[in-house]
Amino acid sequence: MALKITVDPDAAEPPFEQIRARIAGLARSGELPVGYKLPTVRGFAEELGLAANTVAKAYRALEADGVIETRGRHGSFIAAPGDTAAREAASAAAAFAERAHRLGLDREAARAAAEEALRAVYG
Repeated sequence: MALKITVDPDAAEPPFEQIRARIAGLARSGELPVGYKLPTVRGFAEELGLAANTVAKAYRALEADGVIETRGRHGSFIAAPGDTAAREAASAAAAFAERAHRLGLDREAARAAAEEALRAVYG
């Protein structure tokens, strides 16, 4: 199975974000199965007609989100879903709660801020 992604140079989203979003979507849908080996940064950049740094930035974002895992010289692979994302979300929520507490917000003000942020992102 070859990874087929196109990048629209006229889109509002930068190319690295288009790559990140498409790979993340394919991984979430199962079209890219766990363990699927992604193309090398350099090879994928050539295929897409982009700078290697653009693809590398997308891969770094995907790794930070737990969508892919990089195994050194062996390459980058689609990671198992769930565990990493849940851990990252719990860590982000804990950091938010600590920060809100340090800012002196009570529980309801912190919850309202979190709800507003979720509404802004999820609609």
